[in-house]
Amino acid sequence: MNSSAYNVTRHTPFEVFNPSTGELIGHAPNMANEELNAAVESAKSAFVSWSSLSDEELQKNCLAATQAIQDHSEELAKLVTLEQGKPLNGLGSRWEIGGAIAWADYTSKLSLPAKTLQDNQDGKVELYRKPLGVVGSITPWNFPVMIAIWHIMPALRTGNTVVIKPSPSTPLSTIRLIEIMQEALPVGVVNVVTGDDKTFNLGAAMSAHPDIRKIVFTGSCATGQKVMQSAATTMKRLTLELGGNDAGIVLPDVDPSAIAEGLFWGAFINNGQTCAAMKRLYVHESVYNSVCESLVEFAKNIPVGDGMDEASILGPIQNKAQFDKVSQLVSEAKERGKVLLGGEPGEGLFFPPTIIADLQNGDSLVDEEQFGPALPIIKYSNIDDAIRSANDSPNGLGGSVWSSDIDMAKKVAARMECGSVWINKHGAIQPNAPFGGVKSSGFGVEFSEEGLMEYTDIQVIFS
Repeated sequence: MNSSAYNVTRHTPFEVFNPSTGELIGHAPNMANEELNAAVESAKSAFVSWSSLSDEELQKNCLAATQAIQDHSEELAKLVTLEQGKPLNGLGSRWEIGGAIAWADYTSKLSLPAKTLQDNQDGKVELYRKPLGVVGSITPWNFPVMIAIWHIMPALRTGNTVVIKPSPSTPLSTIRLIEIMQEALPVGVVNVVTGDDKTFNLGAAMSAHPDIRKIVFTGSCATGQKVMQSAATTMKRLTLELGGNDAGIVLPDVDPSAIAEGLFWGAFINNGQTCAAMKRLYVHESVYNSVCESLVEFAKNIPVGDGMDEASILGPIQNKAQFDKVSQLVSEAKERGKVLLGGEPGEGLFFPPTIIADLQNGDSLVDEEQFGPALPIIKYSNIDDAIRSANDSPNGLGGSVWSSDIDMAKKVAARMECGSVWINKHGAIQPNAPFGGVKSSGFGVEFSEEGLMEYTDIQVIFS
């Protein structure tokens, strides 16, 4: 849907605010079923010609869209900061846009050629991968541009067309992203719909829409379950990257000062508002105190402030609902553990990096995904107990092991119930490695050839 089509919406546009200042920064179209149907029809019509392009032509178009994004990178970064809150610098919005461009470029250059399964006197058998049709993308507010690219680019590269719905908390950067991509792509290939999730539930309508062949969703487990239920009647393909409660396990042979920076960013990247951030840290009793001290020493020097301030490295929590959740979990944890850093809400939506020690499984900050700048630390004495505690969660997105003995770390990693395990780092996803969760953290994978396959149907031809 071209941006001019936004004018057809019958509902009052909704407001978008800067979480750093509380100031109104813009309005977004409040669309409903009529606009969704128009966007899907636009994508459905474009699919006919887009899906018939050669592999080389699809790649060329995807690379052109990638270049267009790169040409507008600073504009997009500032828009992300204004509506999401993350700083321009550090692992903030410029880093997010750079990551989005890198992912788009890598994905554009992937390919899924036909495979010959058999070629002998009994005949030839070939496997082809065909595009699905219209793909519906539903994205969250924590990485509004990068996650949009994770959804859109593999869909386009495999010959599908897209309708994307961003979070009502961060719609502006996604709208602008799609406008930029539309300038480089044929009409109707990428489309965007936005809504406040109150006037009309666009996500539910997309999940049930008969002309959308696949939904790719990143968000909470509870919403993912609703997406599955809505998608069942039309037998949609699904890729669901849902919540995580990632555990890190620190073995007794570490150098605490050497791992402090990695531990911090593993937990506090994007202010902890990251599905694959480290949400729980299990530390062996022999290095427990020194790890806590080193981590606090590093964390206390991280500047927190308005994202538009070039000096800020962490910003606010993105929205009031998430701020209230973090505040409640920290308040409960303070009664059961020892606050080593932070612990008190700041002004507006600012919450300082918070580290609370001496907690255990069963405490709410350990058991629940906080999705914010608060890290619980749990002491253990036996590695089997630590692994058991780390696995004692309905989630299984990522995990990490910290050790100077890589072989030992790999043995521990193999026993962790999660889709990705990092050694001496956490959350370091990359476009050439598949990423996805187990248990309640969803199913299907993103990235690399395996992620590309998720946007295709298999057709086998016997000759």
